[in-house]
Amino acid sequence: MDDQSVIASGGIEKIGLPDSFIKVKAKGQKDQFEVLVPEHTAGVQVIFKVLTEGSLAVLNDLHEIDAVGHRMVHGGEKFSQSVLLTPEVMEQFAACNDLAPLHNPANIKGVNAVKALLPDLPQVGVFDTAFHQTMPDYAYMYALPYELYKKHGVRRYGFHGTSHRYVSQRVLEFLGMPKEGSKIITCHIGGGASIAAVKDGKVVDTSMGLTPLEGLMMGTRSGDIDAGAVTFLMDKLGLDTKGISNLLNKQSGLLGVSEGRSDFRDILAGIAEGNDLARLAKEMYTYRIKKYIGSYAAAMGGVDVILFTAGAGENQYEVREGATRGLEFLGVELDDAKNRACRATEAVISKDSSRVKVCVIPTDEELMIALDTLALVS
Repeated sequence: MDDQSVIASGGIEKIGLPDSFIKVKAKGQKDQFEVLVPEHTAGVQVIFKVLTEGSLAVLNDLHEIDAVGHRMVHGGEKFSQSVLLTPEVMEQFAACNDLAPLHNPANIKGVNAVKALLPDLPQVGVFDTAFHQTMPDYAYMYALPYELYKKHGVRRYGFHGTSHRYVSQRVLEFLGMPKEGSKIITCHIGGGASIAAVKDGKVVDTSMGLTPLEGLMMGTRSGDIDAGAVTFLMDKLGLDTKGISNLLNKQSGLLGVSEGRSDFRDILAGIAEGNDLARLAKEMYTYRIKKYIGSYAAAMGGVDVILFTAGAGENQYEVREGATRGLEFLGVELDDAKNRACRATEAVISKDSSRVKVCVIPTDEELMIALDTLALVS
């Protein structure tokens, strides 16, 4: 951590499927191999084995590890910052399981798997929802009976908080701007996508809600939809809650509109082939980003910086162009040449004359987790 260098990186994909595999990058090499990982506990054991055994091992012994940081998805209202994972904290976190039934139990398995191997090792939780806890009540409340908030915690929480925190801080350093008085709109545009309005370094609004389903159109998620359409579809299609959740989370978004393409690169390839549904999906996708940028500029009384991050935000100039076209009235002037030239690198892509700076800032959630972990165990 002295120089924040990355010794090894990687990840396991297709957990629970017969063709699960691990990707590893270490010692200047890359490797990928199939490994049976039925669930997350086994996944942690596999990762520790790769770090200590074989040609890409970077540790002689697991006890060289001083701490482990975890990305925890849903902290509800209980966690507004990163914390040491004590038994009491884990109990509070488990109480949020019904808010993120797919993610939180997997997070708990990861923590317990580390504890089984290294029982005395300090572990830190960095919460996806924490950075958004500065939202005012009028921004996070839904217009539902207040009792539902008091009893069940139904409100907007927001996600991708670690990414929004990193890029909103980094862009100030990159541009040499003070935090006080700054108005930044951070656009995390990947398979999952969200936007946050960050004023004076604090979130005042964000697009995801009680769950990551609300807000922008995403790879397979619908984003904003009339709640009446949800009950209508349940009746028409005979769907239960699990069925409608699967439809909205896994069969919609770019995938649903284009009839088969969930990755923005595939959407662009479809457009090049003359596929009209791919064109429609792209226009819906960028239009919704633009609508949120406009509404958050209104919420903050202006905007100084619009930044793009995550997979499509960092790499697809077409997303950035489509999302900012027509915002000249706000003082946004995109530089077409700079925008087209920028891929996954820190850059200003607006014209020198633009009142609003448009930037690309690659996200680094892992660094934020490592820094928070170091700070807490120190």
